[in-house]
Amino acid sequence: MLHYQIIPVTHYQQNCTLLWCDQTRDAAVVDPGGDVERILAEAAALDVKLSQILLTHGHLDHVGATAALVKRLGLPVIGPHADDLFWINLLPQQAQMMGFVPVEGFVPTRLLNHNDRVKVGNTELKVLHCPGHTPGHVIFFDPESRLAQVGDVLFKGSIGRTDFPRGNHQDLLNSIRERVFPLGDDVRFIPGHGPMSTFGHERATNPFVADKNFG
Repeated sequence: MLHYQIIPVTHYQQNCTLLWCDQTRDAAVVDPGGDVERILAEAAALDVKLSQILLTHGHLDHVGATAALVKRLGLPVIGPHADDLFWINLLPQQAQMMGFVPVEGFVPTRLLNHNDRVKVGNTELKVLHCPGHTPGHVIFFDPESRLAQVGDVLFKGSIGRTDFPRGNHQDLLNSIRERVFPLGDDVRFIPGHGPMSTFGHERATNPFVADKNFG
């Protein structure tokens, strides 16, 4: 069974998450945007072994601590989709734009495509390519625990911004309606910022993507 611990990091309060398999204690850190020491302290407190970094997309508040974790632990970097490499290559400009201290760059070990699989211990996560907020955004879904890590695709009561370079509002709506919601109303999701929700709750109440908006 997959377990999780949300760790809000940086002044953006981005939901970095530890995901781990309760059988093996192997863990992935998803979207380490910053605050490396806090992430490592949480992993130690939970007695889990960090084995990989999973990235939903290339924005700095989601990837800012990646290079530091690679340097410290030698972890492989899994994701995002290749269409977000330009964001990773623009880390210096992102730091200036978003008010972050400059961070080192990195090269993903493995880029992801739609319907890929990623293993965390004995748990297999399904990868869905969900462009819109960024062109190479992916989400991670565990069918067994009915848990999804959706980055900045969807929030409780809102959706991701699409006014950044290569963002696309219609693509984002299509990703949510055609790829995210079909996973099931019962699925709980961890967004990139803010509280958790379920896909069913968002289908019923979200002002941007509720069923009532689509006839």
